[in-house]
Amino acid sequence: MKKLLTALSLIATATAVHAQSSVTLYGRLDAGIEYMSGIPSSSGGSTSRVRAESGDWGTSLWGLKGAEDLGGGTKAVFQLEGSFNTMNGQLGATNSIWNRWATVGFANDTYGTLLFGRELFISNGLWDFDPFGQTSWSSGSLVRGRNWPQSSNNISYQSPKFGGFDFYGQYALSNATNWNGNGTTGQGREAGVQLTYSAALFQLRGIYDEIRNPANGGLNDVFQYSREYFAGANVFLGPVKLQAAYQASHASGVTAGTPSTTQLEWGGVTWQATPAAALIGAVYHVNANHGGGNATIYTVGGSYNLSKRTLLDVQVAQVRNSKTGTFSLEANLPGNADNPLAGHSQSGVYAGIQHSF
Repeated sequence: MKKLLTALSLIATATAVHAQSSVTLYGRLDAGIEYMSGIPSSSGGSTSRVRAESGDWGTSLWGLKGAEDLGGGTKAVFQLEGSFNTMNGQLGATNSIWNRWATVGFANDTYGTLLFGRELFISNGLWDFDPFGQTSWSSGSLVRGRNWPQSSNNISYQSPKFGGFDFYGQYALSNATNWNGNGTTGQGREAGVQLTYSAALFQLRGIYDEIRNPANGGLNDVFQYSREYFAGANVFLGPVKLQAAYQASHASGVTAGTPSTTQLEWGGVTWQATPAAALIGAVYHVNANHGGGNATIYTVGGSYNLSKRTLLDVQVAQVRNSKTGTFSLEANLPGNADNPLAGHSQSGVYAGIQHSF
């Protein structure tokens, strides 16, 4: 009887410990059909294409996350997350399964969350203030992807809320013998801070960050290695959400004739017409100095939820460039083959399906 009671006690203890830990598998699959015009052709003019595409409305991804109760209100937490292409099954980054998140750390409701590892860089925090949530054709396009990178060697801290305010910060080591980076590692030093104020009717956020060139530790490419400043506002009016933001990037020591600053503004509105259907309209405008030109994206779209996990999406957009502008609907760096000819427009439409689990 004593052995039986001991065995039952061990089983009960194991069950209690198991109940205090959790692991969740999650993911998202996004796929659709896309049409785009204004693509340069071999004849020197422009052409168009239709293609199957993954990730237009949101990145296809999968991951694991979990927590273990350590007592005293503290939990050990982890998250692993990687992107992939739904159309061909390829990983989002070469030789990297967990290219978006690979973190471990501690979380406490009173003191906040401290993480170590690879994360989405802090500039992704403007996602909440983009009417299209950084879909393929939105704010990221006009800064050529500057606001949605990932960051390795990261130490981050997220505070709890105090009187509506919360703070978030990241610091990513270069892991090189030069603190800012010297070409011996794949990443320069990266850092940023974010302050958010949330209320019932509105939300405000400010972000400052910098990404340094891994080759020399410099801030010498406004679209990749630069300082960035962001201020955004959300206003909640029942079924209507209004959004507006300003984003500026600054670089120094750039190659002659290339931009050293960009200024991006946008505004948009989302109407939750029914619990299932949302309609979105937005305008994004960028100015780049030193002949980089300016461009404006006009776009409308929306989504329809077939269930809590599955939605249909559609977006129609056009980017109009100034005489020297070559900005695309996509977040392409200068010189990309899909960028329109200088001064030309580019139009597109896509429709797809997205399922989350």
